[in-house]
Amino acid sequence: MPVQHFTPEGMLQPVPYHHVAVGTGTTHVHVSGQVARQADGTPVAPDDLAGQVAQALRNTAVGLEGAGASFADVLRLTFYVTRWSPEKIGAFMAGVEAVAEEIGLRLPMPPASLIGVEYLFEPDILVEVEATALLD
Repeated sequence: MPVQHFTPEGMLQPVPYHHVAVGTGTTHVHVSGQVARQADGTPVAPDDLAGQVAQALRNTAVGLEGAGASFADVLRLTFYVTRWSPEKIGAFMAGVEAVAEEIGLRLPMPPASLIGVEYLFEPDILVEVEATALLD
C-alpha cells in the first residue's frame, strides 16, 4: 500500500483522524470539492449537516474510484463547513460515521482539516470535501 497513516506518541489524542500520512507512490489523485448533490445536481439532505457530510464523502469515493483509488490511498482530507461552530462536531462526526463502512473510510480518518467558512457556492451547501490520494 502506498499510504501509511499513523499518530506518533506525543501528539494530541484522541482525534478522529491520524496526524501523519506517508505516501510512497508516484501517481497523485486530487478530488475537487465534493458536495451533497446527486450526479444530476439534485440536492441531498437540505439543512442536515450529517446527511450532507455523508453524501459529500460518497461523492468523494466515486471520484477516487474513477481514478482507480480508494480511501485507503488518501493522504489528506479537507472539509469546508459553512458557519462552523464547535457545537456542530456531533452532527459532523455522525455524518462521517454513518457512511465510513459503506465507502471504506477507516476511522480514525487520514490526516484531515476542518475549515469553517461563511459561505460556499450555493446557499444550501453546508459542507465540501476535497481529497488527495497517492497510487503506486
